[in-house]
Amino acid sequence: MYAITIPEPGGPEALVWAEVPDPVPGEGEVLVEVAAAAVNRADVLQRQGFYNPPPGASAYPGLECSGRIAALGPGVSGWSVGDEVCALLSGGGYAQKVAVPAGQLLPVPEGVDLASAAALPEVVCTVWSNVFMVSHLRPGETLLVHGGASGIGTMAIQLGKAVGAKVAVTAGGPDKLARCAELGADILIDYREQDFVDELLKATDGSGADVILDIMGAKYLERNVRALAVNGRLAIIGLQGGAKAELNLGALLTKRAAVTATSLRGRPAAEKAAIVAAVREHVWPLISGGRVRPVVDRTLPLADAAEGHRVLEASSHVGKVLLTA
Repeated sequence: MYAITIPEPGGPEALVWAEVPDPVPGEGEVLVEVAAAAVNRADVLQRQGFYNPPPGASAYPGLECSGRIAALGPGVSGWSVGDEVCALLSGGGYAQKVAVPAGQLLPVPEGVDLASAAALPEVVCTVWSNVFMVSHLRPGETLLVHGGASGIGTMAIQLGKAVGAKVAVTAGGPDKLARCAELGADILIDYREQDFVDELLKATDGSGADVILDIMGAKYLERNVRALAVNGRLAIIGLQGGAKAELNLGALLTKRAAVTATSLRGRPAAEKAAIVAAVREHVWPLISGGRVRPVVDRTLPLADAAEGHRVLEASSHVGKVLLTA
């Protein structure tokens, strides 16, 4: 088969379309013939040499894909060859075939085409695990989503609205904010022109956000704590603004607030399977019912993954960039 390889870390040109050995599904795994894969920030970091795959994972980038089951490994039940699926991966999505633990498979939701389903697993599992399983967003609460026009952001807006929350977003410029509004965002903040703390407090009569989903890390830490409501929960899932910052514990104590930081890729298979099962139970009916949908900005050939990385790094997209095999 062919896959995108990274012989040496570097810019987008470091991604090389090359012939590689076919994967073989092990115990509890299935072999998926890939129809499409999605581009994620983690793939960019891996290409740059900053985010290696966990032990035992495929060396090729790609944390989510869609396709058809080509073979079943030993001990797999509940799936059949030919089933159309999408999958949460530890790596290997930028390839014609990938071996996946059966617990990380999801059926393609009703009403979603096979390629677009590749835009779902990583973002849905990330949002559901952090905003709902860890931060326990409830109806009537306020959710602040940083990077509202990203793949994570567009999904967080929809899921927040689906459970009856008020959703605030930050995004760069009126065009991206307009797209967030189309998805249901209630409070629109242009981070280039406005201070998100001031705007959020103004829009919530001084209350702040009950849950904040943050991709920036250090750069936003102090302001995120100021933006939290009493009993608020800050969920950090990215470090685009750096990894080290000073935390005012006094401010955190005063608000009786919590800060959590999680990643998805390196979790044990059992934890991933539990998240996938929760997503199938709670989110898949929303997608099949048309209340939540994947947001796809553009689709490119898998062999042209370098262009997909350039698009992501330029932040010129809204939603997901897909690569079709």
